[in-house]
Amino acid sequence: MMILDNVVVTDKFLEARFCCNLLRCKGECCVAGDAGAPLEPLEVGMIEENIEAIKPYMRKEGIMAIENNDVYDYDDFGNMVTPLVNDEECAFVYFHENGTALCAIEKAFLEGKTDFQKPISCHLYPIRLMEKDGFIHIVYHEWSVCVPAKKKGEKEGIPLYVFLKNPLIRRFGAYWYERLVKAINDKDF
Repeated sequence: MMILDNVVVTDKFLEARFCCNLLRCKGECCVAGDAGAPLEPLEVGMIEENIEAIKPYMRKEGIMAIENNDVYDYDDFGNMVTPLVNDEECAFVYFHENGTALCAIEKAFLEGKTDFQKPISCHLYPIRLMEKDGFIHIVYHEWSVCVPAKKKGEKEGIPLYVFLKNPLIRRFGAYWYERLVKAINDKDF
C-alpha cells in the first residue's frame, strides 16, 4: 500500500492486470447491478447543461426515465447515481447493433457535441473512489462481469493503473500520476 497526497493506493490495485474486453462482456457493467453509476455533484450540473446534446444518442426509454425523474437518482445509501431504466441499465446506455452497451454521454463527447466526457466513476471503472477519514481510497471493484477484462489484462500484461492512465490523470492530475508510476517503478511503497 502507498499513500500519495491524500490518496490511499492498495497493493491489490497496483498488482491487478486489466483491459476491457467489450467483445466479450458487451458493456455489462452499464447494464447489471442494483444502482446507476456514482455521480459527483458537479457532474449532475454538467449533465443538465449538456442534456440536449446527449439526448440524440439516448434510447427513448432512457429519455423517458430522465424526463420523468431527473438526470440523477439516489442509491440505497443516499448517494447520487445515474438513473436506471426499469431498474436495469443506465438511462444513458444505448446499444450497438452487436448488443454492446455504450454510453450516450461519451458518444456526444466523442462527436464534439459536449465537453463533458462521462461521469468519472464510469471512466475509472473498475475502481471506485471511497472517501474516509480525509483520504480517498482507490478500491478495486472485482466483479464477475469483468472476468474477460482480467483475463485479457493478464494475457497482455497490462497493469490496471496503466489501463486507467487517462481517467486517473483526469481525476488526480498528470503530476500525481507521474509520481504514482515513479513510486511503482522504484518499488517505493
